[in-house]
Amino acid sequence: MSGNGSSAAAPLVLVSNRGPVTFDVDGSFTRGTGGLVTALTGLATHRDAVWIASAMTEGDVRKSRERGGRAFVVDTPGGEFHVRLVVSDPEAYDRFYNVVANPMLWFIQHYLWDLSNSPDIRDNEVRAFDEGYKAVNDDLAQAVIEQIEGDENPVVMVHDYHLYTLPAIVREARPDVFLHHFIHIPWTQPDAWRVLPKRVRDEIYDGVLANDIVGFHTRSYRWNFLQCCRDLMDYAVDFGRGVVCTPDGREVWVRHYPLPIDYKATRKVAESDRTRNFEREIERRRRDHLILRVDRSDLSKNVLRGFTAFDQFLEEHPEFIENVTFVAQLMPSRMDVPEYQEYLERIEALVAIVNHRHGTPDWMPIQLKLRDDLEEAVAAYKQYDLMIVNAMFDGMNLVAKEGPLVNERNGVSILSENTGAHEELGEWALSVNPFDIKDTADSIYRALTMSEEERARRCQGLKDAVTARDPGDWIDEQLADIKAKNAAMAER
Repeated sequence: MSGNGSSAAAPLVLVSNRGPVTFDVDGSFTRGTGGLVTALTGLATHRDAVWIASAMTEGDVRKSRERGGRAFVVDTPGGEFHVRLVVSDPEAYDRFYNVVANPMLWFIQHYLWDLSNSPDIRDNEVRAFDEGYKAVNDDLAQAVIEQIEGDENPVVMVHDYHLYTLPAIVREARPDVFLHHFIHIPWTQPDAWRVLPKRVRDEIYDGVLANDIVGFHTRSYRWNFLQCCRDLMDYAVDFGRGVVCTPDGREVWVRHYPLPIDYKATRKVAESDRTRNFEREIERRRRDHLILRVDRSDLSKNVLRGFTAFDQFLEEHPEFIENVTFVAQLMPSRMDVPEYQEYLERIEALVAIVNHRHGTPDWMPIQLKLRDDLEEAVAAYKQYDLMIVNAMFDGMNLVAKEGPLVNERNGVSILSENTGAHEELGEWALSVNPFDIKDTADSIYRALTMSEEERARRCQGLKDAVTARDPGDWIDEQLADIKAKNAAMAER
């Protein structure tokens, strides 16, 4: 499907690895998961857009081939989408996803590498970048180029760490394209990127800097990116204006746009019958205090230190024995990556130790639930007295926003200072250093003994902060910058 040939009518083109839906072989589909999909579904329903994504399942491949690789309409409860699924060679996609994007880039961008032991960059990793990562980026880039054929002044919005080399390919084919790239995970400081061979690193940075605007969730990620462009690439950087000047004379704007939640949709889930059924079960089983965490079992989420802090809290404050329950709802994540399999095994082992050490015949300190169930999570959001979000590093963390929004018990938030959400919510949460177990244990005690007046003040502050903006505002801020940058380019 080519473009519309009209600059006014040309739809936005969104491109990401994961699309809004995932197809089964029988043609049925489920909604895509993750914060990125949640953010982009708002954008795709807010504006006329074509969403280009990788065909990630056998059903996706079949649907793409049925449609001749062209865009087609998908009608979902969340809205109507124009989707184009791109099929890549399976071996190339495996290298792209399981060697380079995860874990290599993900680990770099969350400071997860234990550099004394890993990674070892060998021929396998370099070939995975050349024959996997770049190959899949090229497949998606060619689909973008075909999609915007005939469009005047097309606008392409690229998303996340999977697609760092794509913008340069599109830019070369269509110098007139406007490219906006939003990166949903942290951007780390320059030394973290020195893990990569210089040639690989340069290709990634030159790919990202082929965009007109690069967006992040927070001021600190934006600052880190500007530092990297100066220190690793030796490019001229204006920190005050947030501009990188490239050798070919372009000015790349670097901005931050904190991602809000769709608070109206979250409240709607909170009122559903299924959520209320889960809530009744929580109320029936609860003790005096309920601690909650809702996460993926990702290494960056810091689950082990959270449970260790709870263990220390119970050791120091035995008066809470049998009076508090820690409910942890974890969605198993990236189980095909050995490091993640081992991490989940360590989580389960630690839970068993804590429960054995402190449990009684009719009380288990930690309830571990390994599943992804939105209504069950929202029911727990409504009922917690304390929610822990102690990620080592996190792009934003939408749980930190969803929980306080619907909580009905003036629940307190413990929030890692290294989450993106901390820039907006830190004033109303109990901030912790995620590596400081003693600090986290003390914060648990502080939260559970806090006065009702202080709890109410903090909870209201969190609710006000979370509802100050909605996804429409997030989208409009980016579109306004695209318009402003276009106008600035026209004047040059």
